[in-house]
Amino acid sequence: MSKHVDGRIGTVAALVRSTFLVNAVYADSAREYGLTQQQGQLLCVLMAQPYGMSELGAVLGLAKSSLSGLVDRSERNGLVQREPDPQDHRAVRVALTGQGAKLADEFYTETCRRIEELTSGFAPEEHDTLAALLGRVVTDNKAPVVFMEPDHTR
Repeated sequence: MSKHVDGRIGTVAALVRSTFLVNAVYADSAREYGLTQQQGQLLCVLMAQPYGMSELGAVLGLAKSSLSGLVDRSERNGLVQREPDPQDHRAVRVALTGQGAKLADEFYTETCRRIEELTSGFAPEEHDTLAALLGRVVTDNKAPVVFMEPDHTR
């Protein structure tokens, strides 16, 4: 394994390590709200709109059986509901309940705050550079929208 002499790490190591760092913050936040990390992701995805099961599975990267279990548990906890799909009467869409929307908003706001703290020592231009570069990585690789852009007007 190569190491940089000046203490800097390379792009691959930085991306992988930052992923672990963000996942740890996300998992800690979810746990404090009584959620699993996957439930937190589900709630954040559904904040934008209801999704059909196959579409939701693709966004979250879950197999059909794993997604069904996640939705079942979240439904039992009163966070999501299945509703008829207006385009296909044989299909259902998953949507947040009132309780789920409230929890999703609180979880989302707190998780954004915690993740933003990771770069609290950055100058504004460093934030802009980081956002632009990571934005390109996400866009170029067509990463699913599992977390919306934070609304700083809250």
